[in-house]
Amino acid sequence: MMQNLVEDFLVHLKHERGQSDLTLKTYSALLRSFVLWAEKRGIKDWGAVQLSDLMAYLDHERTRPVKDGEKKSGRKLSSESLYLIIAALRGFYRFAENEKFLPQNLAENLSLPRRWKRLPKSLSSVEITRLLTPQKPETPSSLCDQAVLELAYASGLRLSELRTIRLEQLHLDAGFINVIGKGNKERVVPLGRKAIAAIQHYLDSGRPKLVTAKSPAALFLTKRGTPFASVTLWLRIKHRVKHAGIERNITPHMLRHSFATHLLENGADLRVIQELLGHANISTTEVYTHVAGNRLREVHRKFHPRS
Repeated sequence: MMQNLVEDFLVHLKHERGQSDLTLKTYSALLRSFVLWAEKRGIKDWGAVQLSDLMAYLDHERTRPVKDGEKKSGRKLSSESLYLIIAALRGFYRFAENEKFLPQNLAENLSLPRRWKRLPKSLSSVEITRLLTPQKPETPSSLCDQAVLELAYASGLRLSELRTIRLEQLHLDAGFINVIGKGNKERVVPLGRKAIAAIQHYLDSGRPKLVTAKSPAALFLTKRGTPFASVTLWLRIKHRVKHAGIERNITPHMLRHSFATHLLENGADLRVIQELLGHANISTTEVYTHVAGNRLREVHRKFHPRS
C-alpha cells in the first residue's frame, strides 16, 4: 500500500531528522491526501505515479474550493498551502530515492511557488510593559504565567520550546538556558535579570505547590502538576494578554517576534539574533530587517524637522 511507504518516511523524519510533532502531523495529512486522490484514480503503488499525476494533483488542489467548516467557500488554496504540499512531496521522494524505494525523484521537477513573506507583527514596548506587569494577588499559577512571559520575551523561545523546557536546562546562576530547538539542535540563550528573577520566584514560591508525585521535570506545570499542551499554554498567555488590556489579536509567535524586533531596533547584530532564535539560515532572520526598517522610517517621519 502507498500509505506504508508514507509511514516509513514519517518514521525517518522523526528519528533521523528530529522533526517536530507538528511537522510530522502536517506532512502525514498532506501525503495522505495525495494517496487518497491517487487511489481513486486506480494508482495503487508509488512506482506507478508519473510526473503528470503529480502535476494533475497540484492543479486539482490549486483550483478546488477551500472548505470553511462544513461548507465550501469561494476561496482557492493559498500559495502558502501549495508550497507545503510541494515541500512534502519533494521531501518524501528524496527519502524514497535515497533509500532505494523508488528509482528516481519525480518531485524534484516540481517548482515551489513564490512565497509571500508576511512581515512578523510585534508588540510595542508599552504593550510589553503592560503584559509583563505581575498580577496581584500572587498564586502558583500566576507566578508560572509570569515566568513563562518573562522567559518568552527574554529569550525568543518558540511555544513548543517554552512548554518542554526542563529544570536541567536552566543555569540561572550563570544567566543562561540550554534550548533544544527544531531538529534537536541545541543552543545557548542568555537571560536578563528580570527573567531570572521571575523564574527563581516561581521555582521558590510557585512550582513546589504545583508539583505532584507524578510530575515530570518540566519547568512549567499546570494546576494538575502536568506539563502544558501547546493549546493550554497559549490560552494561559492569551488570558494574560486580555488582562493587560491589549485588545488586538495576538499570535503565539508575537512574543518571539517582539524579542527579535526590539533587539534589532536597539542595535543588535543580525547574526547574533539568528543564533538566539535558532534559525538555520540567515535568510529566515532577515525578515526582521524589514520590520526594523519600517520602524526607523516611522521615527524619521515623526521626529525629523524636514521629513
